[in-house]
Amino acid sequence: MHWNLRHPYSLIATTCFGFLFCLIAPPNLAAQQPTSSPSIPELKSRAESGDSSAENQLSQFLLDKDSSTPGYDSALSWLRGSASQNNFHSQFLLGYLYEHGHGVLRDYAQAALYYKAAAVQGHHASQNNLAGLYEHGLGVRKNFSRAFELYLAAARQNDSVAQSNLAAMYYGGLGTSQNYTEAARWFRAAADSGDPVGQHDLGVLYYKGLGVPLDYSVAASWVTLSAQQGHPYAASDLGYLYENGQGVPLDYVAAYAWYSRAATSGDPRAKAHLKSLSQIMSRKQLNEANSLVSSQSTPPCPHSVSQPVPSLSLLPDH
Repeated sequence: MHWNLRHPYSLIATTCFGFLFCLIAPPNLAAQQPTSSPSIPELKSRAESGDSSAENQLSQFLLDKDSSTPGYDSALSWLRGSASQNNFHSQFLLGYLYEHGHGVLRDYAQAALYYKAAAVQGHHASQNNLAGLYEHGLGVRKNFSRAFELYLAAARQNDSVAQSNLAAMYYGGLGTSQNYTEAARWFRAAADSGDPVGQHDLGVLYYKGLGVPLDYSVAASWVTLSAQQGHPYAASDLGYLYENGQGVPLDYVAAYAWYSRAATSGDPRAKAHLKSLSQIMSRKQLNEANSLVSSQSTPPCPHSVSQPVPSLSLLPDH
């Protein structure tokens, strides 16, 4: 599934295990900052006085830099103080830093502690990320039921990452009864919000006819939207659809191009399919495909991929 630091987690974020474990990550606040660069002591002083711009700049500094950077300890000290005052944004960021070992030693138990503090205040990203820890037993005892409850709470706040994670719980019957209709419902909610994991996984459900009518054309439409956002598994699956003419015209050149994009984006399965497809393509088709690949750029996927083989996929083992 995915976690929220958007998109494996976002500050306000994604990690996915199973399908994709998606987290939410803190948002990039750099665009909100002035062009000048106040010193860390100055920012800390302003932040402690309630200056939201200074708070944002310190938060971004903690995300962008590491503990070897001058001023990092001071900024971290401000964050701890803010979190101790029950500021859920600070609690979430501190939990994120502990979870990923960024600027601090990785400590899942501490991450869970800070996520919990923010989650009880209704912070949806913390609810999503805490659910991921419960789902995988990181820093807390594994508890699918608790993970399901937290994903549901965040999903009901229209958190698209949590919606995809919740859908995956329904799909796998984790913490709840297996229900493909509910899985499709929540994948659709995420997909309609532009979440690439939700788009991909909803497309797979349409391809397999699980919880929705079997429809290759609709499946291809959703998988295409996801692949265009840089989702590597979606790129592989779209290549498979073009290779077999399912929901899209049979097109080896397009299939080769999408497999290539998937391989570049980190799906290890795509290389084997590229090799087998190239053996049945003509020299002209290969030249055209390679030309197409070289002319395209691969967009970064907003979700990190943490597992080599997703549970929801069209691509058969090769």
